Amino acid sequence: MRDRLAVCAAIAALTLLSYFEFPGHTFLGSDTQIYIPMLQHLWDPSSLARDLIATKPHLSFTLYDEITIALRWITHSSFKAVLTAQQLIFRACEILGVYLLAASFPLSRRMAMLVAALFTLGATIAGPAVLTFEYEPVPRGFAIGLIFLAIGLVAQEHLMWADIAAAAAFLYHPPTVWAFWVLYLCLTLRKRDYRDLWPLAIGLAVLFVSSRFQPGVSEKQLFFNSVSPELEKLQRMRASYNWVSTWSHALVGQYVFLWLVSLVAFWRVRPKAARLFLIGMPALGLLSIPLSYVLLDQLKWGLIPQFQPARATLFVTAFAVILGAAAAIRSAERKQWMEAVAWFAVVIAVPVSARVFALLLPDLANASIRRQLILTLVLAIILTCIVYLQRWPKMLPLLAGIALAPFFLLPGIGRVRNYSSLDLSGIESLARFARTRTPKDAVFLFADAGTSPAPSIFRAESERAVYVDWKAGGQMNFQESLAKEWWRRWQDTNALRFSAADTGRLPGLGIDYLVLSSTHRLPDQKPVYEGSGLLVYFVTRPTL
Repeated sequence: MRDRLAVCAAIAALTLLSYFEFPGHTFLGSDTQIYIPMLQHLWDPSSLARDLIATKPHLSFTLYDEITIALRWITHSSFKAVLTAQQLIFRACEILGVYLLAASFPLSRRMAMLVAALFTLGATIAGPAVLTFEYEPVPRGFAIGLIFLAIGLVAQEHLMWADIAAAAAFLYHPPTVWAFWVLYLCLTLRKRDYRDLWPLAIGLAVLFVSSRFQPGVSEKQLFFNSVSPELEKLQRMRASYNWVSTWSHALVGQYVFLWLVSLVAFWRVRPKAARLFLIGMPALGLLSIPLSYVLLDQLKWGLIPQFQPARATLFVTAFAVILGAAAAIRSAERKQWMEAVAWFAVVIAVPVSARVFALLLPDLANASIRRQLILTLVLAIILTCIVYLQRWPKMLPLLAGIALAPFFLLPGIGRVRNYSSLDLSGIESLARFARTRTPKDAVFLFADAGTSPAPSIFRAESERAVYVDWKAGGQMNFQESLAKEWWRRWQDTNALRFSAADTGRLPGLGIDYLVLSSTHRLPDQKPVYEGSGLLVYFVTRPTL
């Protein structure tokens, strides 16, 4: 019991450290700029009723919205509160899953927790634009946490609990779980015991029924359509991460390298449990690259931009870190110092840079890369020493504290920035004005915002519609009609030159308020709001 409590305490500490320190968290920093307005409109259909994005939710085949709305109704709290609670729970699940997996290699509890701690430093998966620890409370991040928990439970031979965790991941985000279920079905067929599949069967039935009653769906989901030339052009411009042909050769080479790292580390560790997943998950992750290339870049299958199979490359990086850390520990325990430092260096390089080759094959003339390379090597040496010294019990508290140093040194000395800090004070003030002083169905245009996230944040904070914004363009993966409408609006409003003639045509587009920076102040017109460098003008007289 004492050991279990210690493990729970360590996982809770890592969860909070990863949330508040590194890799960190955001809210309305990225995809929640889209999810929150959709949830707000589902919660209150009169809210954002004229918004292009909120009224076209892509939430039919997920229970993310139903669960979140139910939690808000039960707790009488905000979407931010219930989403943050889920984010913390599923981060803890992910860390627990990696710990259970590492404990099966076998490693001691302390060293298994060290593997989990190194994994908790996170990784940015360049190319498909995904993370091992999502900074925002989005369905993909919840599903990833549950999938790693399922893998850890498989390693500990708790197959039914693994099925339930993976089925729950499927309900949150089906595209994230395909690699796990391919391998699990192979395992089931080999054992010829199909009883463990009932959680997935129930999940499929629940998701199908839920999708039939999804409120707010304005366009039927198509599974066998093709990407038209016009849509392909738009997606390559706005959502190029889906198109493998736009990735650099060095990036593809990086995933081949990390896959080889996982294979060699597997050979060095020689784990006895979950071997199918330890080999199969990174293999499927690597194969997802040519699979996506054939299905989308060549065959133009319209489902692929939504399904995004190449995001399974996450498992290539993740298992290179898990197995690499385990190989480093085994090498240090055998006093193979140089090998241990090399393994740890690869493990630390992953959270330091999304482009691992930038550190492993560095440009030493670049001061930033040189600093990060030195930090990586120093941390690798320190971790090697920790593994060797952990045989002295009196040093364990000190060693545990030192093992947590990367969480502070990477953002500090290493200057690793996973996301940019946003000054939201001006947007929050503007959103407060809009929420309290404008009609509920008002439509705002941020005419000179460009690719800034300000309009998207404003939409979520104010619960007021935005005519067009850059972030919303990413939703073209889901509906071609939305893509064309977004592009039309983007072109129309980008042509504005802030003259009386231009602003005079805005009412015909359905725009009620024009938001400009103070550098584009309109002559002879008085703003109804001014603050933090932002101006708001009536373009139609609202009915209050």
